[in-house]
Order: sequence, then structure tokens, then C-alpha cells
Amino acid sequence: QVQLVESGGGLVQAGGSLRLSCAASRSIFSLNTMGWYRQAPGKQRELVAAITRGSSTNYADSVKGRFTISRDYAKKTVYLQTNSLKPEDTAVYYCNTEPPYRADSITYWGQGTQVTVSS
Repeated sequence: QVQLVESGGGLVQAGGSLRLSCAASRSIFSLNTMGWYRQAPGKQRELVAAITRGSSTNYADSVKGRFTISRDYAKKTVYLQTNSLKPEDTAVYYCNTEPPYRADSITYWGQGTQVTVSS
């Protein structure tokens, strides 16, 4: 069973921080690069951070130096520490494998967690 459950979003002032969490099922967490994506209103979903099985990381230029992705194998959880938040970081944040997990022609996504940054 595919499980992706995001949490930790909220409303924060510019300059603030949030720590996002994603609990994933063992079947997809342990074997794959994991990523955090976001989708702002009227925009396409974009990958903002990724972490390999060996914990190598990559970040979109827009978040580099402000966001940190990590993973805990014991808890099957991926984290995204977001610092120095800006209003343009406002979006629904999702975690998934990188590339997004597909099975039987279906791409699976969790419900996401809303991050709203006020100016």
C-alpha cells in the first residue's frame, strides 16, 4: 500500500521557519530518492529538494541555502526544514519519490500540507 502523509505546514510571517514531515510507506521510502515538491496557485508543481538513499541532496535555486531536506530510515520519514521563508514560498507542499511514484499508470500523491507566508 502506498502511503504519503505530509504535515507541519501553517501560517508564518516572512523570515520565519517551519519543519515539514512526510511519513511514507516502507515500500517506497527505503528504495528511492525522496523529494519535496510544491504547487502555488496557478502554477505547476515543482521539485524543490531531493535526497538520495545515500543522503546526497539537491535543491532548487530558489530555496538553496534556506531549506534543508533530511530522511530518517527508522521512522520512514522525510523532513524539510524551511528557514527564512518568503511570501513566494507560499504553496501546498508534497513529498514523493523522485521522480513521482507511479504504479499501474497512476501517479500517487499525498494530501499535501499548506504553507502560507505573510509579508
